[in-house]
Amino acid sequence: MICGGSEGPVVRFRILGGLEAVSPLGSATVSGEFQRRLLQTLLVSEGRAITGDMLMTELWGELPPAGAANALQAHASRIRRKIRQIEPHRERPRLICRPNGYQLLMDGAELDATAFVESVARAERIRLDAPEQAVGLLRPALRLWSGAVCGGSPGGPLCRAAAARYEERRLQAMEALFDSELMLGRHAAILAELREVHMDDPLRERFCEQLMVALYRSGRQAEALGTCRRTWQCLIDQLGVDPSPSLRRVEHAILAQDPALDRGPVSAVHAARIP
Repeated sequence: MICGGSEGPVVRFRILGGLEAVSPLGSATVSGEFQRRLLQTLLVSEGRAITGDMLMTELWGELPPAGAANALQAHASRIRRKIRQIEPHRERPRLICRPNGYQLLMDGAELDATAFVESVARAERIRLDAPEQAVGLLRPALRLWSGAVCGGSPGGPLCRAAAARYEERRLQAMEALFDSELMLGRHAAILAELREVHMDDPLRERFCEQLMVALYRSGRQAEALGTCRRTWQCLIDQLGVDPSPSLRRVEHAILAQDPALDRGPVSAVHAARIP
């Protein structure tokens, strides 16, 4: 929830699906390519100062043009003014100049990526003992995503690394969500979701395992085994590798109708032996 402090309304930054800065007073439109790259670089740095050299690499690559330092300063000034327009009561500029670069101060601001990571971390700490509470944290956290990080704008090395990190965290959050739902016996309720994520990412074996368990618990053993075999073939065709021991354990458990499949998360069957 956004609330106003002593300096006025709080600004909220969004990068999970687009690039936006908003407050109860409005939004700051950052339309130019270089300004967008600069803002997203500062945001994925989550309040850390970034050197001017690193920022110029993000904006122009390894060979910045002549006058890049002055252009960087001009872009920073424009962003500073735009943010100021949506939190005019803030006494200190949010984007400040450091001796060797720039820093976007996050004090009093909200970043959707930070909120997402923190919620997922809390859910993972409690999900084995309190799966219902974990689901209550994970589903709202995943709803913060509306698309690719920063709208799919690749940016430079820092932005690409951050986008990959956040995307991997999103996939891990989905795995934790489905494990929690399976612990609660909701295999039928999540079948459609599991099918969709498995089709979107057929090489991610954990989604395959979770879908297999949900199908098995729904009385669809043959379909569960077919899902495993298609994934197996996909791994061989696209990566030239065999399935992991984890996936083969789940397959063996289904073939043996292991009682461990009837309860708990996928990890409940990972201790099964492969003959």
